Amino acid sequence: MGMENILRDDILIEAVDVSIVFGGLCAVSNFSCEITRGELAGLIGPNGAGKTTLFNILSGIYSPTSGEINFWDRTGRVHRLGMLSPARLNRIGIARTFQNIRLFGNLSVEDNVRIALHEQRNSSALDALFRLPRFYNDEEIMTEKTSSLLALFKIEDKKQMLAKNLPYGDQRKLEIARALASNPSLLLLDEPAAGMNPQETEELMRLINVLRRSFNLTILLIEHDMHFVMGLCERLMVLDYGRMIANGLPQNIKRDPEVIKAYFGEAASASV
Repeated sequence: MGMENILRDDILIEAVDVSIVFGGLCAVSNFSCEITRGELAGLIGPNGAGKTTLFNILSGIYSPTSGEINFWDRTGRVHRLGMLSPARLNRIGIARTFQNIRLFGNLSVEDNVRIALHEQRNSSALDALFRLPRFYNDEEIMTEKTSSLLALFKIEDKKQMLAKNLPYGDQRKLEIARALASNPSLLLLDEPAAGMNPQETEELMRLINVLRRSFNLTILLIEHDMHFVMGLCERLMVLDYGRMIANGLPQNIKRDPEVIKAYFGEAASASV
């Protein structure tokens, strides 16, 4: 792996021997993987395995202590992650949601999405100040895009509600809608089904498949719900104590003795 992959059309992002150390604790150790364009992959592991830490590296919140991560944008240009801010990563095509929902609670549902569309505006501050045609054209486009996203998530009828007043499942949907508003090619979902009831979880599984096709997305997600990941992901990577212990098809992962040991302990592994 490495920079020689620059001409390969199938690779969207690759990590090469990525590690991060906090005060002597190695939270992620020599993590390597390739994710291909259009793939829907899952990152699983016990609590404290390093999953969210890895997401924080991929989304620019943390810089790795060692190793490299390369990301190819839609133009084919390669970017070295680890030195780019979250805002810059968002502009080149990486968006994420968070385990703890991060919405603007005191703003409307509609305004939460419109804020995420800000980078796609063509009008300037002067256009807005003097209410020039380009400003009104932008406003019309933003309104159409916002309505389209909210309709896709079936929350358009709640667009005037404050985000904090939405039911929990709809808050999860709004966060994903807001991530999509930035037009990413890679979407990172951190426990998207957390706190959802079984009906909401099934609906979310169907929705993620629709989003993947409709937006030409590559999706990497963290999730503890095994029914969710087994029924949705094409490939699973398993972390334990910061290192990847398995990487493969879901049906193989669930039978892997090392994975069973990581989740359930020595006794369960011995009975496999």
